Amino acid sequence: QVHLVESGGGLVQPGGSLTLSCASSGGSFGNYAVGWFRQAPGKEREFVAAVSWSRGNVYYGDSMKGRSTISRDNAKNTVDLYMDNLKPEDTAVYYCAAAVSGSVVFLSQEPDYWGQGTQVTVST
Repeated sequence: QVHLVESGGGLVQPGGSLTLSCASSGGSFGNYAVGWFRQAPGKEREFVAAVSWSRGNVYYGDSMKGRSTISRDNAKNTVDLYMDNLKPEDTAVYYCAAAVSGSVVFLSQEPDYWGQGTQVTVST
């Protein structure tokens, strides 16, 4: 069982940036793929980005492509999502997810584990 913990959410003005972090209760993510989804009020959950912890390959969804960067921080054992040029429509609960297979594509479709989510609000 993997317990994922998100941090870094909050209120940001339109055009601003924000970095979310995901940590595992067990420390390193090993061979997992780790990524981010988001869910806005009244909308379905959508895939944002994923990274393979061991191989480093990344995969982005359409929702924030070009405005987000996912990365591994080996020193902190976190997967970070940097988001730039944020818009009010980016307001959502952002969830960290992990896939045991290590496949970033598989994670985008059917993660094995989910975090509790962190709220991101883009507003003046």
